[in-house]
Amino acid sequence: MDEEKDLIERNIELSAEFSRYLFDHPDLDNQIPLDSELILMPEFDAELRDFNLSLGRKIEAEGGKVTYVVIKNIHPKAYSRLADVELKQVTG
Repeated sequence: MDEEKDLIERNIELSAEFSRYLFDHPDLDNQIPLDSELILMPEFDAELRDFNLSLGRKIEAEGGKVTYVVIKNIHPKAYSRLADVELKQVTG
C-alpha cells in the first residue's frame, strides 16, 4: 500500500506541474479534448509511467477516452522565485 500511495503522491505533484505548464502554453490546453481523461506519461520515471499506462488502459478497456501526455523531462524543483523578502511588523 505504501508503494501505491507514493505513486499517487508523485502523480499529484506531476499534475500540479502540468497545470502550471498549461498556464504558460495555452495552445496545448486548447488541444486537450474535454471528454478525455489525461494520463501523464513521464519518460524520466519508468515506474510512474507504467503505473499510469495501466490506469489508461483500464479506462480505454471500459470504453473511456484517453489522452496520453508524454512528458520527456522535468527541471529541478524551484521552491520560490521570490527574492529580497522582508517582514515589517506593526505593533499597535
